[in-house]
Amino acid sequence: MASPENKKLIELLWKNYPGPSDYEKMKNKVDKMRANFVMATKSFATPPADTKVDSVDVDGIPAEWLAAPGVDEDRVLLYLHGGGYVIGSIETHRGLTSALSAAANCRVLALDYRLGPEHQYPAAVDDATAAYRWLLKQGVAAKKIAISGDSAGGGLTLATLLALKAAGDELPGAAAPISPWTDMEGTGESMKTKVDLDPMVEPGGLMGMAKLYMGDGDYRAPTASPLHGDYAGLPPMLIQVGELETLHDDATRVAEKAKAAGVDVTLEMWDEMIHVWHLFAPMLPEGREAIVRIGEFLKDHTN
Repeated sequence: MASPENKKLIELLWKNYPGPSDYEKMKNKVDKMRANFVMATKSFATPPADTKVDSVDVDGIPAEWLAAPGVDEDRVLLYLHGGGYVIGSIETHRGLTSALSAAANCRVLALDYRLGPEHQYPAAVDDATAAYRWLLKQGVAAKKIAISGDSAGGGLTLATLLALKAAGDELPGAAAPISPWTDMEGTGESMKTKVDLDPMVEPGGLMGMAKLYMGDGDYRAPTASPLHGDYAGLPPMLIQVGELETLHDDATRVAEKAKAAGVDVTLEMWDEMIHVWHLFAPMLPEGREAIVRIGEFLKDHTN
């Protein structure tokens, strides 16, 4: 049974639910959407005082290092924030990335990859693959690197793995997509059946973001919609998804496909959870528990 805090959170989110949206409503309001997301996440974005946070230039891409006290400096988590490829930043996700540093006992490289509509597909994929290769150039062993991200960042995690594999790069030791967005066309059944259960992702708004990011790009390209990728040879991955998510089927279909390709996949379905409940970890025990699980998985597969 979900915690009382979860019930209160869902009630609060529905109370502030902005209602249906689409591309026409969004295309001229991107700056406002970004500012609203910063405000919405402000209460959850402050790292602990003892977490070290340092800005870094990753071959021209803004990023930051986060390190909880006493972490294993040789192991790195490359983190790709969510926000529909249009909003979000390393600032909005700093609470989550700092918590992951502590849980996984490693440094976290949080990447401010380029966003649409200013920088459309495949800009985000190009930045994420460049950041991974930059880590290798810094002397970090591939097997000691993991990639994770939430929502669009979860999809980008998978897209990055597929792009690296296609290019012949040595792959990281593990991956942990959180509530991943893997289907730009929105064909999952849960996009219909769970629309009244998850106040975080509204299908019309999600498809609007897809158009802002993709432009005239191929929605079915594996590095845009990892649902259509070839997963053979990819590293072990932990996929977490909430029972109530409109993107529920984006996660389960990818997990099934990866397992069929022989990948070591752990799919965790969290009862009564909404999209990326991890962001609310300061108030939500299930968020803290999910982060601990990710940390355990990454320690097991990158040590």
